[in-house]
Amino acid sequence: MTTTTLNRIEQLRKIALPLEPDAEQRLQWREQVIQYTDAFLKSLPELPAVRATHDKGVGILDSPISEAPIPIEQALDLLKNHVDRPGENEGTTPGYLAFIPSGGLYASALGDYIAAVTNRYVGLSYCSPGAARIEPMLLRWMADFVGYPETAAGDFTSGGSLANLTAIVTARNAHQLKAADFPRAVAYLTDQTHHSVVKGLRIAGMEECVVRHVPLDEHYRMQTDALETEIRSDRQAGLLPWLVAAAAGSTDTGAVDPLASIADIANHYQLWMHGDGAYGAMFALCERGKAILRGIERADSVTMDPHKGLFMTMGTGAVLVRNGDNLLKAFQSHANYLEGAETASSTGEVSQADLSPELTRPFRGLRLWLALKLTGVAPFRAALEEKLLLARHFYEGLQRLDGFVTGPIPDLSVVTFRYRPSHGNANEFNRKLIQAIQQDGRIFLSSTQINGEVSLRLTVLGFRTHLETVELALEILQQKAKEIESGVNF
Repeated sequence: MTTTTLNRIEQLRKIALPLEPDAEQRLQWREQVIQYTDAFLKSLPELPAVRATHDKGVGILDSPISEAPIPIEQALDLLKNHVDRPGENEGTTPGYLAFIPSGGLYASALGDYIAAVTNRYVGLSYCSPGAARIEPMLLRWMADFVGYPETAAGDFTSGGSLANLTAIVTARNAHQLKAADFPRAVAYLTDQTHHSVVKGLRIAGMEECVVRHVPLDEHYRMQTDALETEIRSDRQAGLLPWLVAAAAGSTDTGAVDPLASIADIANHYQLWMHGDGAYGAMFALCERGKAILRGIERADSVTMDPHKGLFMTMGTGAVLVRNGDNLLKAFQSHANYLEGAETASSTGEVSQADLSPELTRPFRGLRLWLALKLTGVAPFRAALEEKLLLARHFYEGLQRLDGFVTGPIPDLSVVTFRYRPSHGNANEFNRKLIQAIQQDGRIFLSSTQINGEVSLRLTVLGFRTHLETVELALEILQQKAKEIESGVNF
């Protein structure tokens, strides 16, 4: 190597030195970040659930990525004004009662910090055996409270969408479906099935698959008689029924399909039953929720998101498969360059990369492990039961408010309802009502359409949401409905 090249290498090394800050620099950055996040947490009692701003954070674009650094104070100021100020405070403020929020537990965030700094690779057991054992241990714990046998295996994913896709691919392989079979393969869903299931079929190459939408009952649950009738009809027509996706707490209405009855049908006709419990399956951790979810333990696969029902930081999903061999057969692979990095240990432990579409993956399990270790399981179990009771309390409170019409009694913690105005278009009124609530900002609700009617949704799932917030929601709803009825500010 020439002297010129060696000099260039040394020059580049000096330019790259800021990538490895010394202890003093790390301390200065860390203290600034801690002050910033602590200030955010202290502001939560006064922070609106949603804040609409005229600029919508566009100011962040006024500071483009450049060759030169900026002080951390300036970087944090940009975040404060243009990222944390506008928009929703999902899962952080008590008044966030929209969609299905993620959590953001502080202990979970600390787990993320440790995982990022230590940068352990958990895809292959060989690379970090201790870290690689944490995720299977956590998945086994989840399988236990769902009611899965020792044969179960699973994977931590980025969320419910990837978990549903993983289950679909596993089911496709277990049924040995080939491309030529796809036009005859039938999947049974409902109008309450999360859109990620249909998206997953498309990504899995099964867009040609026949999709049946099984009718719902008055509680937005799958009608099992109709399911069985459609399966029989499809079989007689020479089709291949293979998958039924049951809602273990639908995103739209929170409905829980009759899981035990669906399991009976799936078993009889040899279909793969997938339980989409991204929102609802974690309620199995408490006895009240486990009773509602009876039959989920018989599903061939289950999606469950710890960043929802266990309040973890965003990006913590999971899939469980009742027979782990099916998951292994679907995703196990080999690469010559990984020779020596054994995919299974001498004790028979399987690497997570062989149970997952991912090879490179973040250490998602540490955020859950640390939170469970620092708080124990009991607070999670109590919080989940509390949310079920709060949803029922809100539902009962609506019965006492003039003009409000409720949907079915909530299965879990989603309540659907609408206002029936004394005159005018009801759909337009409810659109105005949700806009008024969101503009107020103290609570944040979302809306949906059910049978062509605009309905409002309240979801109780934030770990900071307690009785006083639900009471406030009832108060605001009554106030805003009266204002719209009287034409005040509208």
